[in-house]
Amino acid sequence: MGGGNSSSNSNNNNNNNNNTNRQLPPAQPPLRSSASRLTYPGNRATLAATTTTTTTTTSSSDVAPTMMPTTFPRTGGVSDTTSATSSAVTIQGSAVDPATTARVPPPPPPPPSSSSSSASNEGGATRPGAYQVTRTAVGPAQVYRVTVPVGVRPGAEFTVHAGLRRVRVRCPPTSSPGQSLQITLPPEPVTHHLLLKMAPLTAAEGTPEGGGAVTMTPDVQAVNRQAKLSGGTAQTFLVTIPPNVHPGQQFTVNVGGQRFAVTCPPTAGPNQKVRIVPPVVREEPEAAPTTQVFEVAVPDGVQPGQPFALMANDQRVLVTCPPNVVPGQKIRFQLPVSHLVGKIELAYESETSGWRRTVRVNDLKFQWVRLEKKKEEEEEEEDEDGNKGNSNKTTHEDPLAGTTERTVQSKVDVEGMKQFDFRRSAYVRKVCYLEGNDARMRTGTIELIPAHEAVVDSRLVYHNRTLLSYSDIASVQGKSLQEKTEWFHNICGQLTAAWEDGHIKIAVRRSMLLQDSVDAVMSLGRDDLRKRWRIEFLGEPGIDAGGVAREWFELVTEQIFDPAFGLWIPSANNQACVNINPSSGLSCPEDHLIYFRFLGRVIGRALFDRQLIKGHMVQSIYKHILGWPITFEDIKAQDEEYYHSLQKLTKMEDVSIMYLDFTVTEESMGARREIELTEGGALTEVTNANLELYLESNLRYRMLERTRPQLQELLLGFFDVIPEPPLTIFDANELELTLCGLPTIDMEDWQANTKYSGLYEMAGRSHETVQWFWEVVVEEFDQEQRARLLQFVTGTSGVPSRGFSVLQGIDGNIKKFTIHGVDRKAYFYPRAHTCFNRIDLPNYSSKEELLEKLKAAISLSGIGFDIE
Repeated sequence: MGGGNSSSNSNNNNNNNNNTNRQLPPAQPPLRSSASRLTYPGNRATLAATTTTTTTTTSSSDVAPTMMPTTFPRTGGVSDTTSATSSAVTIQGSAVDPATTARVPPPPPPPPSSSSSSASNEGGATRPGAYQVTRTAVGPAQVYRVTVPVGVRPGAEFTVHAGLRRVRVRCPPTSSPGQSLQITLPPEPVTHHLLLKMAPLTAAEGTPEGGGAVTMTPDVQAVNRQAKLSGGTAQTFLVTIPPNVHPGQQFTVNVGGQRFAVTCPPTAGPNQKVRIVPPVVREEPEAAPTTQVFEVAVPDGVQPGQPFALMANDQRVLVTCPPNVVPGQKIRFQLPVSHLVGKIELAYESETSGWRRTVRVNDLKFQWVRLEKKKEEEEEEEDEDGNKGNSNKTTHEDPLAGTTERTVQSKVDVEGMKQFDFRRSAYVRKVCYLEGNDARMRTGTIELIPAHEAVVDSRLVYHNRTLLSYSDIASVQGKSLQEKTEWFHNICGQLTAAWEDGHIKIAVRRSMLLQDSVDAVMSLGRDDLRKRWRIEFLGEPGIDAGGVAREWFELVTEQIFDPAFGLWIPSANNQACVNINPSSGLSCPEDHLIYFRFLGRVIGRALFDRQLIKGHMVQSIYKHILGWPITFEDIKAQDEEYYHSLQKLTKMEDVSIMYLDFTVTEESMGARREIELTEGGALTEVTNANLELYLESNLRYRMLERTRPQLQELLLGFFDVIPEPPLTIFDANELELTLCGLPTIDMEDWQANTKYSGLYEMAGRSHETVQWFWEVVVEEFDQEQRARLLQFVTGTSGVPSRGFSVLQGIDGNIKKFTIHGVDRKAYFYPRAHTCFNRIDLPNYSSKEELLEKLKAAISLSGIGFDIE
């Protein structure tokens, strides 16, 4: 049967015996989907659970891929059902006299929609874990007789007790005090608590098990292979067979916003779970967007079929030159826009040394491209010491000062993007999602692909409904960080499951905080990760009105990011940041991958819930999350010495004299081991002919292969919660600020622990330009801009706990914040050297010019684009 639903966010409910998916209108005919009996492991070995072995079978002509038997607790969890009272309910009443009636106001609205806030203690959480909490009203209506109290007039309300409930009744017009009324109440609501069991990780096909991941079963491998052949992504769901449904009978379920007719397999029965592989369902057609026509001349040198980039409505657009069109000839194309403006100017990007994210006109997907460099720009590239190659050129044209008359036509460097270039080659991570043994815990693979091959959808469809499209993203990309986060959390609010679908209660012990939290979060399916959460510390009376959840996120991430735990290590270049420990398997050999999957889910949920985490990761990880290009500069940011050793090879006439091979040596716990960068690398000598492959292999190893299993689980966990399209509005710096919060910066401490060099060494803080700099930072910059300046110069927004006096550099020694004076004729904009915590600040002619250029530098530095 075909792959999964096209909505990337559809999910399933794996442990609740009562189907709580929202129903679609009955007029829509159900789709047919066959099912196979499949169960899944319960908890880790340390949490033993009673299991039942089952046999896999299928039914009907639409046969799902054959499933091998696994084990699963028959109940799907420990159920605890309790009665719940209500302050007001809707009833129908009548007096003993049939002509007399009584009315009760409607029930109050459900609790507020914000996650982890305004919760009530519902009971049911008697031991640590994650609970699915649902409220149902079952059974017959309840009839009571009450007496109208003395002094109550017709139309007035009075309160009575009916069983365990306290209700308000409005006296009928024909009733009087002392008269009996008959009221009818709906069934008393019952709250169900289902304790969930932890879902196991699944190692992708061809990947060895270990670290908490188990081998993929043959039946799941068959599902993934079939999806790959059909060109889609595998997607299955676990559903519960309703009561009174027996083998061969059909029942209807709602999953992923769609309704399916499922045939009960021969070996399954009521209240048991089956895995279904739904057919591909056609999405709800997207409303035709408002479009605007643009006209542009094809740049010089562009041939038919070649793409070229331009600016349209403040967006980078990638256009393919039509057949039979020559340079200089005008072409037209259409773009959807959310708000039409009076005058649209088209401008080709004038600076071409960096990678640009563009929008493809044919499908409106985002793609990375690199524009051709002009000869004079190549001459001015920096050498390894940071000096300009063309030292005789003393004046430059300001890229931001021009108008449309000075715009430069540029075309996409089609051939150059395919060729290796130490300075300019870039790679982007690609995630391929696969079904896991447990439908709650999908698996997948990641790889680095050339940046120009990376594509991101600009459209998000959830439960067959389009939540955002290109025009929505385009309208918010240029706004402030605060406006971006508000927009992003509005999208998250639309992804949040309705209150009627239940919520999740996570109960943990402070003494076993991390272990209990891992067991709880790793028992949730992707639907559960987007429900409202209630956090509870067992044995404490606190009610989660937001503060408990905030404390939980901070405590959990603080523990897991602690280098002493063994999963993360301080960055070699920046002690304020942490990087994944390649040897994390030695610290937690049985479950270190479980911890990374857990952390990815926690980080994703923190972003989803407006919570903060306690840990600054190296910038390359934020880039991996966002799908931004990775270059050799990212190696430099983590280990400058290693970067320079690779760079020197590019300048040697004959690298064979170094007697290198395609291996690297890793040392861990005093033991050294040799790792091959390519197959047979130990026997492959590095020569001028294969140097490019050697350098690229080093980048792939350092940026991915070295920590592939850990990074893979981290990303899979993050995307279990957050879909990728809304993330396209952020850059790496903005993502760090959103996750870690804006730092509290002591400006007096910052200024007191700043050094001055270059043109400012003699005058120091009394130099006019330096005075302007601090006036701008203190008086003109807000908290976000100061944090961005700190990111620009040091590589992170984190401030050392002991202040700027202990700011460290690449070698672990104290490297104080340094302002280095340079001639404004050499540089237009401030430049940063994060390894040394140094900013090169030109001696501008006015405070206004300094403010303009400094703002531009800190705003565009995290974007990865050159200044236009």
